[in-house]
Amino acid sequence: MKIGTINNNFSFKSSVQTPKKDQNPISKTGEKAILTKAAFVGGLGLGARLLFELMDGDFLVDTLGDKAEKIVYKQHKNARGNKRFLLQLGAWAGLIGAFIGGFALLYTIFKAPQINYEGNVNAFKKGKDMDVYIKGNTAEKEIYTQMNEKAKNASAEEKAKLKEQYMLMQKAKNRVPDFIKTGLTKQEK
Repeated sequence: MKIGTINNNFSFKSSVQTPKKDQNPISKTGEKAILTKAAFVGGLGLGARLLFELMDGDFLVDTLGDKAEKIVYKQHKNARGNKRFLLQLGAWAGLIGAFIGGFALLYTIFKAPQINYEGNVNAFKKGKDMDVYIKGNTAEKEIYTQMNEKAKNASAEEKAKLKEQYMLMQKAKNRVPDFIKTGLTKQEK
């Protein structure tokens, strides 16, 4: 069942948009998302390194262990034995995760202007490359269609010439942009 949206004149309009066949799939938002993920992962690494540099031995075990013990005692007063130990271990890991995640978030926020700029630049570059690729594919399809139409009503001599032209077209096949990772074999490239 399709659910449409209501516009100002109270007529229904389908909310499902079909993508155009020759539409460029590169977007600024997608490029910025890739860079944001990379910055966050980099922040996680820096946060972990900073935490372990700050905690030369004793601080990591003693201070965070004491904090974890207080958290478990406050939340689970009746826990004993292995359950208490596992809860303390979980609280300790949670404190470490909160520190590292918080640092990664701060790092990502700090890098936001650079991410915004680089995302726009990358989207522009990749968009131009993709536009050239799409237009090349469209032209290639049109040439193949014309060759096919000619071959239907061609003599044997004309068909040989079309076959030669087809082989040349196969050699000069439109190259996929470098930033697209595909599973093409060496023969298809």
